[in-house]
Amino acid sequence: MNKVILSADSACDLDDTLRKRFDVHCYPYHVLLGDKQYQDGVDITTHEIFRAFREDNIFPKTSAINIGEFINYFKRWTDEGYEVIHLTLASTLSSTYRNCCIAAQELKNVYPIDTRSLSTGIGILTIEAAERIAQGMSAAQIQKEINELRTKNQVSFVLDTLEFLHAGGRCNGITAFGANLLNIKPCIEVDNSTGKMHVGQKYRGAFDKVLKKYVEHKLRSQEDLDLKRIFITHSGISSDLLHLVRETILDIADFQEIFVAQAGCTIASHCGPNTLGIFFMTK
Repeated sequence: MNKVILSADSACDLDDTLRKRFDVHCYPYHVLLGDKQYQDGVDITTHEIFRAFREDNIFPKTSAINIGEFINYFKRWTDEGYEVIHLTLASTLSSTYRNCCIAAQELKNVYPIDTRSLSTGIGILTIEAAERIAQGMSAAQIQKEINELRTKNQVSFVLDTLEFLHAGGRCNGITAFGANLLNIKPCIEVDNSTGKMHVGQKYRGAFDKVLKKYVEHKLRSQEDLDLKRIFITHSGISSDLLHLVRETILDIADFQEIFVAQAGCTIASHCGPNTLGIFFMTK
């Protein structure tokens, strides 16, 4: 059997249980709060970045994993003869993939994958890679197959408010004010052919009703669902709403596994609190 190490950016948002189950190594992004720097999921939490924003008006920023970090990270395995697969945040959203590719050229036997995705959209592809490692595939073959699977990855999320996007300069004040005034909850979709984000359907009303409509629309609009697994991923949301989303999924499709994941600091820094999405594959 080939000696293959599986790795991903911390933006994959797989929790410790799933990382252990699928033998996934993760490298953290940098999170900046004021003049202090942290490591995503290591010495800072989403609760802390939201509290800093709410109480001190400090907006979190993130920075990519650099080339030197990748070289030092991968070298411990490549020096021992391992092949390394590393899945990154979409190259349209971060320079991390480019940096990973440069490190791979330096070391050899490192196989970067631009997931064209984010959060547990990366996580789903990482799990697919883990299953292929268990089958004894080479890293090169896994890289090829995961790249082909990217267009099957369905990633979207609903924002309760545009306040965070506005604070980070990702939408203008008029747009944010208008959306909040009209109680509009936009669905942000990730284009699985490019990794770019765009606004999809816009919902109005109470958030519980919006989430139910969102889940129903996303699942019923797909005729070829891959029922192996689905993620409910959120940036901090009530247990009642999580239960509602789970029950809505169960009413529509019989997924073998439903995972609930909380977004880490890298993703939460961009979407803000009270955001929820469902992430799944099609056949």
